[in-house]
Amino acid sequence: MRPLSISEMFGPTVQGEGVSTGKPALFIRLGLCNLDCVWCDTPYTWDWKGKNGTPYDRKVELTDMTVDYVVQWASQHDTKLVVISGGEPLVQGATLAVLIETLLDIGKDVEIETNGTISPKLHLEYVSDQIRFNVSPKIDCSGVDLNKSIKLDVLEEFVALPYSTFKFVVKTDQDIERVQDIVRWTDMPDDRVWLMPEGVDTQTISTSLPYVIEQAVANNYHVTTRLHVHAYGDKRGV
Repeated sequence: MRPLSISEMFGPTVQGEGVSTGKPALFIRLGLCNLDCVWCDTPYTWDWKGKNGTPYDRKVELTDMTVDYVVQWASQHDTKLVVISGGEPLVQGATLAVLIETLLDIGKDVEIETNGTISPKLHLEYVSDQIRFNVSPKIDCSGVDLNKSIKLDVLEEFVALPYSTFKFVVKTDQDIERVQDIVRWTDMPDDRVWLMPEGVDTQTISTSLPYVIEQAVANNYHVTTRLHVHAYGDKRGV
């Protein structure tokens, strides 16, 4: 089995976004991503060429770890929720599946942060109804071509899973219209949709938050802020 390419593991802390905001959690941040969002807050997991302003050294930023090592780390903590983030975790699907199965075996709850472009059926079909996918489709404001970032057939697969939720970073009316289109095209339930302001500092998030709240109320969506950013800014490992 190939090792996992890990950026960082940290916690206990709290989940800062989405349906589980405020819950105590351990975080396993995997390296590598198949997209390159302009506002990515973890470019150190994938940006080796400096697309977002700073070239990171893959040899410095990522470490190969076995599933057994990662599970042993998680098992040392009583915290029940484990959030697997990235990067894009599903890039490492085969080994990720083994990690998830083993975490479930030791009694952990698992959430996966994903951009929704890679089918969960490829490697995670056997565990997909036991975990929560926090799906964050990357729309126009991400700067990624929509032909690459929005895969409607894959999003429909996530919609069919019982514990999937959908989190959209929004800035403008155009973003809201795009969310409405995706919700309609995929039959995504309104009560599983979250809108989130973009930002890696409290002022930026707070400035956008009233607009995001207004749009969420108008469309019967939920709102999430970024609790960890309010507490720690863009500090890593929190």
